[in-house]
Formats: sequence, structure tokens, C-alpha cells
Amino acid sequence: MPELPEVETVRRGLQPALEGARLVAVEARRPDLRFPFPERFVERLTGRTITALGRRAKYLTMHADDGLVLICHLGMSGSFRVETAGTSEMPGEFHHQRSKNETHDHVVFHTELPTGERSRIIFNDPRRFGFMLFSEGVPDEHPMLAGLGVEPTGNALDGTLLASLLEGRRSPLKAALLDQRLIAGLGNIYVSEALWRAGLSPLREAGTIAKASKKARQQSDRLAGAIRTVIADAIAAGGSSLRDHVRTDGSLGYFQHSFAVYDREGEPCPTPGCGGHVERIVQSGRSTFYCRACQR
Repeated sequence: MPELPEVETVRRGLQPALEGARLVAVEARRPDLRFPFPERFVERLTGRTITALGRRAKYLTMHADDGLVLICHLGMSGSFRVETAGTSEMPGEFHHQRSKNETHDHVVFHTELPTGERSRIIFNDPRRFGFMLFSEGVPDEHPMLAGLGVEPTGNALDGTLLASLLEGRRSPLKAALLDQRLIAGLGNIYVSEALWRAGLSPLREAGTIAKASKKARQQSDRLAGAIRTVIADAIAAGGSSLRDHVRTDGSLGYFQHSFAVYDREGEPCPTPGCGGHVERIVQSGRSTFYCRACQR
């Protein structure tokens, strides 16, 4: 499933074609994805202007000029692509074949910018685990978004806040970081990468870095910084592009070539002077990659 950097990459790719654009026409080519489309889905969106395109955790939010908000989730295999009128090929070096298979093109937004430029924004989802739902009120109060924790971007997540979130928690550190009620949008890949950057074991008790000692404060500061930078680096590189994820231009991202430990079982640890090797363990049914020599 795409993680936060992938979703942010999609948002930035859609922004030039969608923000400020009028939805000239909307096609829903089937009655549902993971959930049925909202009642009057096509009717309520047609003719509306998209004033802003946001993101909350792993969800995209399309804000219309009448106050309506469309909440979108990519699921496991969903992707958007942008086709400018008159073109038949998508830019990008590496194309994901299913992103252009019309059999799986389930939603099409026909848009027109104030400049007159028209595009088709197509949602493709072979497995149909994605969804599109309306928020009738404040988006953050929608059941899909309510209860989500702090965003791991910007400076809001610092060592002090992280320590307060983890205080007293006896679960493994990795499991606590994956709790969306604490930090929204962190997934398996980037938690493994952030823990390696911070030199902290995914197996240690989460609350140990929330104690009052100087060492614990240093650990929480280091981990908060590692989370922010690994997410920022992945966004800048275009996401990880594992499995079915594609960017809006149909191409794959490149952060996967920069993974330090994720999916690198048996390789030497990249920490200078470490001498250890990357190991794979299973936590709560999910693979964790780390170096026991330098992550304590």
C-alpha cells in the first residue's frame, strides 16, 4: 500500500492540473471501488471547481468551491495519471502497464483550467481497494480521518512531542510508530529506515525513549529528526514505488534505490564502521529490517 511520501508525490503531481480547474464532466465507470460511490457522486462533482488539493496522512482531499470535500485513498494498487488533451502517451521513463489499461480506469475527471487547458485525470485501480467518499462537514471529523495523529512532516513532530506520545508504552518501538493514532501516515518502509537512521532497535520498548534522562531525550530528538528527514527525502525523490505504485505521470519513483536497510537482508550495514549486517525479522506479521549491531 502506498505510504505517505507516495501520496504526497501524487498530490503534487495532480496539483497543476487540478487546483483551480473546473470539473467539466465526471465519469464513474462502475458503481463502487472498495465502497460504493457516494449518492449522486457524478452529479455533485460535475461543474464544481477544485479550490485546493490536500493530504491528510495517506488520504487525498479534493476541496470544491461549494464546500464539498472528496476524500480519496489509493488502496493497494490505485494510481492517478494526467492526460493532457491531444496526447496519447504519458511522460516518464518507467511506465506501469496497468496504469494505462482502460479496463481498470474506474473514474475519469474531465478538467478545464482558467487558461482553457483541458485534461483528463484518471483513477486506475486493478484491485479496487481504493475509495472515494464525500465529507459532508469538516474533513478531519470524517470517520476515515478522525483520530489520526500528528503529521510526520514539518517541525511539529519534535523530540518532546514524540516522547509525550510514547510515554509509558510497553509495545515495541516499531509497533508504536505504526500506530496511526499517534503519528499519521507512517508505514512499514519508512519506520524501518527512520529507526536505522536514529540507531534505535525496532524491538526496544517504546517508552524507553520517553524517560526523563538525558540519554532518552537525545534518543527521542534523534528519532523525531530521522522520521522527518526520511519522509522529506522520500518525497523529494518521488516515493518508493514498490509494487503497483506509480506517479501521476505514469512513471516510477526512485527512493527505493536509496533504502539503507529495507529489503536488504544479509547486506552489510551501511553505517560507517559498523561491521554488522541487515537482518529481517517479523513483527505483527510484517517484515522489519534492521542492524542489531548498531541499532540498540
